[in-house]
Amino acid sequence: MTVKIASAQYDISFLDNWQSYEQKIERWVAEAAAQQARILVFPEYFSMELASLFGQPVYSCLSKQLEAMQSLYADFLALFKRLAIQHHCIIQAGTFPVLTEADVYKNRAYLFMPDGRYDYQEKLMMTRFENEQWLITAGNELKCFDTEYGKIAINICYDSEFPLLARKQVEDGCVLILVPSCTDGVAGYNRVKIGCQARALENQCYVVQSSLVGNAEWSEAVDINVGAAGVYTPVDRGFPSDGILTVGELNAVQWVFAEISPESCQTVRETGQVFNYRDWPLQKKLVS
Repeated sequence: MTVKIASAQYDISFLDNWQSYEQKIERWVAEAAAQQARILVFPEYFSMELASLFGQPVYSCLSKQLEAMQSLYADFLALFKRLAIQHHCIIQAGTFPVLTEADVYKNRAYLFMPDGRYDYQEKLMMTRFENEQWLITAGNELKCFDTEYGKIAINICYDSEFPLLARKQVEDGCVLILVPSCTDGVAGYNRVKIGCQARALENQCYVVQSSLVGNAEWSEAVDINVGAAGVYTPVDRGFPSDGILTVGELNAVQWVFAEISPESCQTVRETGQVFNYRDWPLQKKLVS
């Protein structure tokens, strides 16, 4: 079985109203669906363009924008739920900072299913900006999601740079890890990209990165965005020799498409030139 993935290099906008946002998302999803994509991935913090709807005193303030965006939270969920059902696809809707209790915001990556179900993974490892300036709080639960294409996991941006998170998810049955990312420079983009490739190599699985692109001088949170979408694979028989199935042009606004075969991960784990996935426990013996 193969499935077509669409990973977004999504441009942040300054919006006129909610309807303009809704129309923008509808266009993006319709374009991917028209190419027969069945799993769509948007980037981390791509929802922050919604802060532009609240005026300069709000969108220029880190704390006020988070508070204001909560009024759009239900509409955000309803929009992506509707589009996943309408186009019969799985949508990983980037991330949305959610108020979970008094003055506590967590960065949630939602996964919407074609039957209307949805769930989320919270970001677990926080960057210095999130910790020290924005005051986003880390989540504490690592999940896997059952889908018609097998189990899917999510590593949110910086999470992808920590191998034990992905390892636990693949040990729980995931062969596809989605990585919504938001990086403000080439070095940050490359850190996440290298993390994605390393996770794909050591776990012999697919890892898909989506990147926020473009500048938003009006926003202190997402003012500069640099990146490219990519689909990364094991580096072994039946896969690209560099582990890159596809990668977009840096900072272009586009969907990046790829066909993947989840079953091929199990095949390479059993018959590959090397057994990275199987041999993982051996390193524990060597360093214990």
